Amino acid sequence: MSNLLLLPIVIPLVTAIILIFFPKHVFWQRVVSAVATSSLVVASSVLLYRVHTEGIQTLNVGNWAAPFGITLVSDSLSALLVLTASIIALACLVYSFYAIGKERETFYYYSFFQFLLVGVNGSFTTGDLFNLFVFFEVMLMSSYVLLVLGGTKMQLRETIKYTLVNVISSALFVVAVAYLYAVTGTLNMAHLAERIQDLGPSPILTVIAVLFLVVFGLKGAIFPFYFWLPGAYYAPPTPVLALFGGLLTKVGVYAILRTFTLLFTHDAAYTHTLLAWLALGTIAIGAIGAVAYDDMRYIVIYNIIAAVGVMIFGVSMMTSESVEGTIFYLLQDMVMKTTLFLFVGIVFSITRSNDIRTFSGLMASYPLLGWAFFIAALSLAGIPPFSGFIGKLLIVKASFDAHLLFEAIVILLSSLLVLYSVMKIFMNGFWGEKKGFEQKRLDGRIVPVLVLLVLSVAYGVGVEFVRPFVVDAVRVLTEPDLYIQAVLKE
Repeated sequence: MSNLLLLPIVIPLVTAIILIFFPKHVFWQRVVSAVATSSLVVASSVLLYRVHTEGIQTLNVGNWAAPFGITLVSDSLSALLVLTASIIALACLVYSFYAIGKERETFYYYSFFQFLLVGVNGSFTTGDLFNLFVFFEVMLMSSYVLLVLGGTKMQLRETIKYTLVNVISSALFVVAVAYLYAVTGTLNMAHLAERIQDLGPSPILTVIAVLFLVVFGLKGAIFPFYFWLPGAYYAPPTPVLALFGGLLTKVGVYAILRTFTLLFTHDAAYTHTLLAWLALGTIAIGAIGAVAYDDMRYIVIYNIIAAVGVMIFGVSMMTSESVEGTIFYLLQDMVMKTTLFLFVGIVFSITRSNDIRTFSGLMASYPLLGWAFFIAALSLAGIPPFSGFIGKLLIVKASFDAHLLFEAIVILLSSLLVLYSVMKIFMNGFWGEKKGFEQKRLDGRIVPVLVLLVLSVAYGVGVEFVRPFVVDAVRVLTEPDLYIQAVLKE
């Protein structure tokens, strides 16, 4: 057992509680948040190294042996996601110093920022389904506050819709967990995998799997459950939007990836075929929405939906190559969506508009910003050698190997539409005659954006350095016995 697993949860939890006691001291709120989040990045890096060198790490809280107590589990997938989430959080935190505004900072913004990290990292690390529900709720309650903080009319309207949808999905989550417990007698995911294998194919388990798909589909915004996302993500300020875009839907994708490779594999001909068709619908909705708008925020928001569809389709094929592609794409998309939202925020701070028809000619005044955005657009679309390429390549190759020609074409066409949608921002906003803005000096918010962009480029160019960690993650997902033995110590 390793207490190191607790740090990604305990560090933001303790920080959030401490910050509650001096909400009006903005300087110290910033300092404590920055130190804590930087420590979180270090702890996550050490955890990933430990997992890579020593194998899957587990911790039985209270020393209650699995499957009877609360178990935390960190394999390569979990550790990679925790590290990526921590880096994204640090970038959004630094950006917040310049963009969030003191009014929000003095109303517990940094506390709920840290509570959100508790929910996200806990969801990635927990080893049982009930605690996955608990950490989901911690994440969601924090997101409700971050979404409404500021109290604009749009924020209030979208928070009501967002809360209603998630209350319903949380109720369904509890129902699904209760049914699964009634059938199997356990909620520890490793023990569940064993029990489901012993039960064999069962119609009731298939119904429960579909119910979990509805729950996680609502969280991850897959078709037809995506309807809440565009409005909810459009309302908050840029740092919150970037944090949501980089992390929240990815927790839903992670839950599908974990449960539909470890637990619900007994009727793959039905459940994973359903996953594939929902994924294709998600890709289509996201790509069409991205090209339909001239609003920068909506363009990137709909690109979130398209990317979720690509990942879910990778999960549906259940081959080593498709799962590897999904993990590569999931990690890069977390970073790139955050980066693009922060870019959009910088452009808005200059032009005071999200409509790309109202301004142009930014390149002449801000060449660094323009070319950095261009690189980010190429990375998002999967143009080699940037970071989005390797994940999509593996998923498309797996599609061809499985003779899924139509599905592969849909993914490739969606990549072209994604490229068109973000290049539309570049061509309309950065080229042409200078209009719609007055030149001003860029402040420090550009620094975390450029750091994320450099990280993304390094991820694409140095993919061979990252691949051993991804391969470890793929092996655990495609060989569930490794996970079961590590947790149950059989």
